Amino acid sequence: MNTNISLKHINTLAIPALIAGISEPILSLTDAAIVGNVDLNATESLAAVGIVSTFLSMLIWVFGQTRSAISSIISQHVGANKLDEVKNLPAQAIFIITSLSILIILGTYPFVQSIFKLYNASGLILDYAVDYYKIRVFGFPFTLFTIAVFGAFRGLQNTYYPMIIAIVGALVNIILDYAFVYGVDGLIPVMHIKGAAYASVFAQLLMAVLSAYYLLKKTEIPLLVTFPFNKEIRRFLTMIGNLIIRTLALNTTLFLAVRYATNYGDEYIAAYTIAINLWFLGAFLIDGYASAGNILSGKLYGGKAYNRLIQLSNRLIKIGIIIGVFIAVLGAVFYYPIGKIFTKEPEVLNEFYTIFWIVLAMQPFCALAFIFDGMFKGLGKMKDLRNLLLASTVVVFIPILYFLDQLDLKLYAVFIAFTFWIIARGIPLIIKFRKEFLPLSQNH
Repeated sequence: MNTNISLKHINTLAIPALIAGISEPILSLTDAAIVGNVDLNATESLAAVGIVSTFLSMLIWVFGQTRSAISSIISQHVGANKLDEVKNLPAQAIFIITSLSILIILGTYPFVQSIFKLYNASGLILDYAVDYYKIRVFGFPFTLFTIAVFGAFRGLQNTYYPMIIAIVGALVNIILDYAFVYGVDGLIPVMHIKGAAYASVFAQLLMAVLSAYYLLKKTEIPLLVTFPFNKEIRRFLTMIGNLIIRTLALNTTLFLAVRYATNYGDEYIAAYTIAINLWFLGAFLIDGYASAGNILSGKLYGGKAYNRLIQLSNRLIKIGIIIGVFIAVLGAVFYYPIGKIFTKEPEVLNEFYTIFWIVLAMQPFCALAFIFDGMFKGLGKMKDLRNLLLASTVVVFIPILYFLDQLDLKLYAVFIAFTFWIIARGIPLIIKFRKEFLPLSQNH
């Protein structure tokens, strides 16, 4: 098997995956931007969208792990020239995950007010959040369907169609958001926050329809569910289980960071919010290359091309370091203007500038951790990822955060703990990867 691992081919996979990845959160961001500028109760509307989006993003983050599991299994079978053995797996996986999403709708719908009270929503914000969620949640099955189809495309070494679908979905959402929230004279009534919810659901439905169309027209993978279950369904469910546990550990880390930052005071949580969102932006920028690593490593592993797997890892390490250093240097050059984009409050800016250099310094480590995270997902080694993230959180992040907090280092404590957490996630993966595959590469 001669899998292309040139920089050009890596970019061909990575750049569309990057665009598709950035397009995903645009649905919530667009709702926030449009609703935040309405004439009636803009602040309360924006808060409601933020609360609901946080809750839905958590659900999508947890249950959207189907993409990595499907991608891993499909790509390995493509590499082994055994795609026929798993052609019915995506349809079965989609059936399972969309059925689960319907159960989540049924389980949350009657208790939606209680759920958002846990987020400290009350009064008009709570009313708006309930209104928004009771419409927006019906897009959840379509989102999980689309994510699962994206996983099948990735397994087939194709990131182009997911990119097209994501771009169309984002553009339609922007147009419908504006039309439904503000209304169109004589055609569409003003629907305020409910309009934003309807716009998102329509966009998610369209993305699901396009996903089904392209999968059926451009691949040999069917969407009709057939039984009995594929022999790989057990491995698929095991992967999903491990990734869900891993995602819950990740959310625990972020929750503790927010909790500590909030306790330090308003200017600290505001500065933390800016810094962590810039950190997320860096993660999105490297995610395309993590996706390329996911796609190619699965195919090479399935074809037992261990020597080329080592070559791929070496190439991605170089790319990761270059991108990480580039992001760090870019951030350093625009160090002070970046902060002023988000706020003009001097107390907030002071705290942000105090710790932003740590966010920049960890970027090369982040790049390596995210890339090898993607490669291990492609290899199907979800148990290793689960165990490592649990250990990084419990043994590294929490003790360091607690110890440095006792020294009253405030945001320094949070971001120094983040840095060691990232190092603990990345370096062991590189060591384990080379320990396992270097000997195999020498025997092939």
